[in-house]
Amino acid sequence: MKKFFTVLGGMGSLATESYVHLLNERTPTEKDQDYLDYILVNHSTVPDRTAHILDHSKPSFLPPLVEDIQQQSLLKPEFMVLICNTAHYYYKELQTATDVPLIHMPHMAISVMKKKYPKAKRIGLIATKGTISDHIYENEIKAAGFEYSLGDQAVQDQVESLIYDDIKVNGKVNAQKYYDILQTMHDKFDCDVIVLGCTELSLAQEKAPDHPYNVIDGQGIIVDKSIEFAEKIRRGEKIDFTKIY
Repeated sequence: MKKFFTVLGGMGSLATESYVHLLNERTPTEKDQDYLDYILVNHSTVPDRTAHILDHSKPSFLPPLVEDIQQQSLLKPEFMVLICNTAHYYYKELQTATDVPLIHMPHMAISVMKKKYPKAKRIGLIATKGTISDHIYENEIKAAGFEYSLGDQAVQDQVESLIYDDIKVNGKVNAQKYYDILQTMHDKFDCDVIVLGCTELSLAQEKAPDHPYNVIDGQGIIVDKSIEFAEKIRRGEKIDFTKIY
């Protein structure tokens, strides 16, 4: 197979399944051959990202991801996408491990947000403790020129419960809990836009999209960009991956 891309997933598997579902659903097709060519790496045994970020004595997720990237690089994909926001903690180290472009999902998400909501003032961020701790999205939001809010401990507890208790453990999206979180960020913390900084939250958005709030879904955006890049490559167009953001 030539002119394909690699999806580095499994963190978690339901969020990766959501990415693949949206990728296939949004790809313009009339026949089997119109779908995109890609390899999915569902590496579900990668150590917990948040646990390691909060406590470096816990197993690191960097070595297995570097191994995945090096293995995939031998196959010469055109680009790779990493379907886990928190794993971008080691983005520089991961990109250094390969000459293949690795799309930076948080940077891409905030770049799109800035274009879509240029008049927004305060941006809400909901994510795992790991993503909050490593400031990936926070730094991107500040660099884009926006104020931001992380909510409070009550919001963080709800977010963690939705991600871990409902989705990772029980395999289900608690739509009401998701709506309550969005409403609190909008009403109590005056957020014009709410960034979903975890792919499990992207899954919640896919399963429960019927709400009035402005959200930026990093996984949904990377789905659209994956399609855009893959179709350009299929047509033989060259992409300067240093200028995609």
